[in-house]
Amino acid sequence: MNVQSQRGVSSRRDPDGSPPLDLIRLRQHYLSAPDTLADVLLPLRQRAAEGLPLNAWISVVSEEALRTRLDSLGQQKPEDLPLYGVPFAVKDNIDVAGMPTTAACPALRYTPDKSAPVVARLEQAGAVMLGKTNMDQLATGLVGTRSPYGVCRNLFDAEYIAGGSSSGSAQVVAAGLVSFALGTDTAGSGRIPAAFNNIVGLKPTRGLLSTRGVVPACRSLDCVSVFALTVADSAAVARLATAHDRDDPYSRRARTAWTSSPGHHELRLGVPRDDQLRFYGDRGAEAVFRQLLDRLQQDGAVVEPIDFSPFMEAGKLLYEGPWLTERWMTARALLAESPDALLPVTRTILAGGGRYSAADLFTAAYRLRALRQQTAALWQQIDALLTPTAGTLFTVAEVETDPVALNRQLGYYSQCANLLDLTAVAVPAGFTDVGLPFGVTAYGPAFGDARLSALAADIQRRVGAPLGATGYPLPAENDCVHGTVTDGLVQVGVIGAHMRGLPLNHELANRGGRFCYTTRTAPEYRLYALNHLSPSRPGMVRDPSGAPIEIEVWELPVEGFGELVAGIDAPLGIGTVQLQNAQRVKGFLCESEGIGAAEDITHFGAWRAYLANRSLPG
Repeated sequence: MNVQSQRGVSSRRDPDGSPPLDLIRLRQHYLSAPDTLADVLLPLRQRAAEGLPLNAWISVVSEEALRTRLDSLGQQKPEDLPLYGVPFAVKDNIDVAGMPTTAACPALRYTPDKSAPVVARLEQAGAVMLGKTNMDQLATGLVGTRSPYGVCRNLFDAEYIAGGSSSGSAQVVAAGLVSFALGTDTAGSGRIPAAFNNIVGLKPTRGLLSTRGVVPACRSLDCVSVFALTVADSAAVARLATAHDRDDPYSRRARTAWTSSPGHHELRLGVPRDDQLRFYGDRGAEAVFRQLLDRLQQDGAVVEPIDFSPFMEAGKLLYEGPWLTERWMTARALLAESPDALLPVTRTILAGGGRYSAADLFTAAYRLRALRQQTAALWQQIDALLTPTAGTLFTVAEVETDPVALNRQLGYYSQCANLLDLTAVAVPAGFTDVGLPFGVTAYGPAFGDARLSALAADIQRRVGAPLGATGYPLPAENDCVHGTVTDGLVQVGVIGAHMRGLPLNHELANRGGRFCYTTRTAPEYRLYALNHLSPSRPGMVRDPSGAPIEIEVWELPVEGFGELVAGIDAPLGIGTVQLQNAQRVKGFLCESEGIGAAEDITHFGAWRAYLANRSLPG
């Protein structure tokens, strides 16, 4: 692998005890050492201020502002905030109060008084913003080379592009300088850079995350995206950022986006027919893709070739149809008054948007509606569509020689997603024979975000690639994150007799309960055997000296949840339980007075393990 000097920006710092930045391990660090906020975050801010990685940042938060934020955050407890002390970055077309927004176009620079709602929600959850990241100018491009602030280069080989338009956001995640970063995704900008930097890129259902406070690229299609080291992390961040915004005309209510659990039937994956796959001569990329398909089939998945032509046709409408006019509208004043304020390639692309008529728009809209109807039927046959995120990875020199044509090739698979109202997750799939990252993207219909994330998390687990360019392995606990309460559904964690196959499980099943997933709690609970109850069951209490406890997460209608709670007798009750992946769910807890002389069985780590040990002879 031709790994150039930028690889040294990795946050891997084993000697001084600093943690990797995935949410699980960072949270475990803070829970055990809550007074280390400054020790973790100030060095990261310093690396950013030093310009690492190269050209990734447009502006960095001042040390004074960061210390003020840490002083305020330090007054709270890690267990009280799901993103306590989690560093993140923001693409520089998204507003952060008091920091300039440029969209990589200095002529448009302004300093907002308020942060975009999506930024504000994440800061309220405890996340700490370190800076604004470089991007293709006005979010026009998939390459990361179209910026007056410098070319963003690949962390694995500087001769290659980092991908765009959210190039800087992907770089700083891959380099291990932040746990996650916000990007935007209109044509694939939240996915292409993820593939090229060996990280995850989540493009949620359009409208789940508010786009108020975002410089528009194509306003009716724009989507705030999340870059992270793991799929579970991207899902956790997106769920916390999800909120209906009545001041954003394109905002949509979450419905069941973050509560739909994966099915238990045989996995069915659609893949473009062989004659529709495009790798542009990159045999190494093709080999990685086919190896992944073989692995999935060996593990029981059914891979079905599908006709990709409706997706291709929809994607072409984005840059070869009247939606280009939306991009032109953002820059028309500059095009008319100060055309030199735009880079030549940006100016050339956007200038073409002024030629379309209302008749052109309606004609394209009618055709898009037909394509949506045509592709909608596909989701009855498959669980997800799986494609390469991009067919190949180009060098900076190649892109500079032919910027428009190569950009179009990069968007071959990705440009259709927002037009067809899909959700998408880009996930690492391995490395080519020359050591370059390759990724795949799973697509599904709108509001299937949790289900698709669960599938993508499974792919990431099977591939097992290290996290970005940090060298850290994927954490062992990589469960997909689901919501707590969304439109009539409540997620409940059960630790004992209500688990599958145990005596009280019927109390969930008879109330419309549905099993979601098995995980563990944060390492701050103790478990006791309440054998005086009938049937015997555990009592779990919060204790900083505790351990992670096995827990099943179930989904219940609100009415069923109310009935369940009404039937619970002391000393048990329902409280809020912190999971190991930083998510909170409602769950069974025990009053401390109810423990009495009960046996402490925390060392078993699970009620089932205790029951199995109790049944052993002797």
